[in-house]
Amino acid sequence: MKQLNELYKSGDWKAEKHVPVIDCAEKVKAGDLIPVKVSVGKEQAHPNTTEHHIRWISVYFLADGENFPCQVGQFEFTAHGESTQGPNSGPVYTHHEVTCYIKISKPGTLFASSLCNIHGLWQSAKEIAIS
Repeated sequence: MKQLNELYKSGDWKAEKHVPVIDCAEKVKAGDLIPVKVSVGKEQAHPNTTEHHIRWISVYFLADGENFPCQVGQFEFTAHGESTQGPNSGPVYTHHEVTCYIKISKPGTLFASSLCNIHGLWQSAKEIAIS
């Protein structure tokens, strides 16, 4: 039986359009509010059609020395041009990018995961230091 962690793929986001990209400062002051932007398809655009799209992005923070991550957010993208008139003819499309704001008191690692409805689960990580 496969384990969930075996289903996650990763890669270089500059060459692979499915990898979630975490954009935030690498070093922050403890307690400061910092923006964290996560997107899919930063260098190579990912399709956003009824047939092929990013369904969600999840963000977690694991503080150094801790055993379990804290969930920062789960962001769903549910409008991909669906319509009663047929695929890709709807009035609204969501875009697979989110910005959230966090405060951290310890250094640690941000993790992002995303789900492509055709190509499965993808992940990335970024360390954040405290100044």
